[in-house]
Amino acid sequence: MTGSRPTDRPQGADTSDPPDLVDRHDPARPRAVARVVTAVRAVVAAAGLAVAGYGIAGLVTHPRATHPAHTLRWLLGGLLGHDVIVAPAAAVLGVLLSRIVAHPYRAVIQAASFVSASVALASFPLWSGRVGHPANPSVDPLPYGRNLLVVLGAIWSVAAAVMLRRAVRARRSTDRPGRSPR
Repeated sequence: MTGSRPTDRPQGADTSDPPDLVDRHDPARPRAVARVVTAVRAVVAAAGLAVAGYGIAGLVTHPRATHPAHTLRWLLGGLLGHDVIVAPAAAVLGVLLSRIVAHPYRAVIQAASFVSASVALASFPLWSGRVGHPANPSVDPLPYGRNLLVVLGAIWSVAAAVMLRRAVRARRSTDRPGRSPR
């Protein structure tokens, strides 16, 4: 005998379960959960396809309002711009940050970079001057370039404050042995 207690485990029960959990083990449960997950995925996929179909139908059936050729050019430009410029730049930036920035500050820099890029990209039509009409300056009345710089300054100020707080906590933990930073 190897010293283990015999247990009355149901057939198919996980042998790594502690004996007190064996009673709650139901071999049919994983299959039921898998069926529910599969059904939810099918419903969500069908809803997504229905919404995409509605959008495509609207694009094709209302050409005067949607300008399908311009829309297609915009979509392809966005996809190519993302795959050729944005994704490689983000990968290179991530590798550089992982090698240059110390561990406690890396996540803060990455988050601030991500938020900054998202804000700049979302507001690109505004600060690039592609919105509005030269004959009517009131259509685009705000200084979006300056406002973008203000928002980016706020993002990086918060990031600097978080990094400063982490530096102070790390210093306190090294000054007082036995205490760990929170």
